[in-house]
Amino acid sequence: MAKVICVQLVSALHYNLLFQDVDIVWYKHPLEYFQSPDKMGDSDFDVFFQDDGGHSTRYAPYSANSGFYYVKHNDRTQYFLTSLLLAGDLILKTDSHQQALIALLSEHVSLYGLKVKIMSRDTPEFPGGYHYHQASKRYMKSFFAKEVDPYIFHMSWTKNKDNKLLFFQQMGDWYVNEQCVHQKVDDVAIDDGGTFVSTCCSAEALIECHYRDKPSIVQCKSSPPIDKGHGSWW
Repeated sequence: MAKVICVQLVSALHYNLLFQDVDIVWYKHPLEYFQSPDKMGDSDFDVFFQDDGGHSTRYAPYSANSGFYYVKHNDRTQYFLTSLLLAGDLILKTDSHQQALIALLSEHVSLYGLKVKIMSRDTPEFPGGYHYHQASKRYMKSFFAKEVDPYIFHMSWTKNKDNKLLFFQQMGDWYVNEQCVHQKVDDVAIDDGGTFVSTCCSAEALIECHYRDKPSIVQCKSSPPIDKGHGSWW
């Protein structure tokens, strides 16, 4: 419910807002995209969602990813977010914030004229776990070749937070020193003469191989596979 309450409160203060999960890294500021006339044109949509990538019946008809979205404040979006807050029982019953959100999207589009935009899952600016785990390797090959210029990377479609961390390390997108991982601020031993930031944050990417069959910025052929019997991703 925390993902619902924080968004509803900001909307109630009449702000536009960008919500994201913590399993996202930024390459460029995403608000530059949503506030750019060149990117958005004269769009009159109320909410913009990253495509989840999975187009199953459970997430039909929108397949909106509830871990990354932009909301313009108006009466329609404020009512939608308030309705989501009041639908806490639906979230608990489905055990899915995303499933409940999509169900309410459909209702508010039909009954109240909410204007929803789901960015195509092939939109190169906003990749996620769908692209990371893609069997064709098409997007990730372009990513490492710097043929695409994304704003973010969302490590969705991943079993748990431990694997997300390992995958970010392989991608070259991890900058948190080991002594600070999974630690509360008060439990971190600060380096002599240093600060929390200098102790915990690396200026260079902390690249580490874990699984040979997952995308990596360097070749990890000597690492074991995460899926039994799989060869090198490279």
